[in-house]
Amino acid sequence: MIGKQASEPVVMTLVERKPRNDLLFLLEGKTSEAVSNCIRSLKEQYADSFSKVFQTITADNDSEFSELSEQLDEYGSKAYFAHLYSSWERGTNERHNGIIRCFIPKEKSPKDISMSALKRIERWMNNLPR
Repeated sequence: MIGKQASEPVVMTLVERKPRNDLLFLLEGKTSEAVSNCIRSLKEQYADSFSKVFQTITADNDSEFSELSEQLDEYGSKAYFAHLYSSWERGTNERHNGIIRCFIPKEKSPKDISMSALKRIERWMNNLPR
């Protein structure tokens, strides 16, 4: 999720499909390096259970996910990519992004959001009955 300008920090969301849990990350930019660093830190956090927790990740076909396949293969997971203009292929993620927009409107820059505020949004989303 980008804010006012693509050159600013962005919020990356991962949604666990079955329990519908959200993971929100504040990345320094919309780059493949930022995404790779985020996935690497997740791998460090989850260690050996990474490939069990993140069996697959479905991403947009944007350039920031260009290195995702190779990185996930290395970690024992798979990457899938939605077709262009086919947001319904990532329906849960798109729906959750819409809800998050209540807290982070498009005209608000993600750089103005603290990590604690992002984690509060994440907690609220994960406790929202669905």
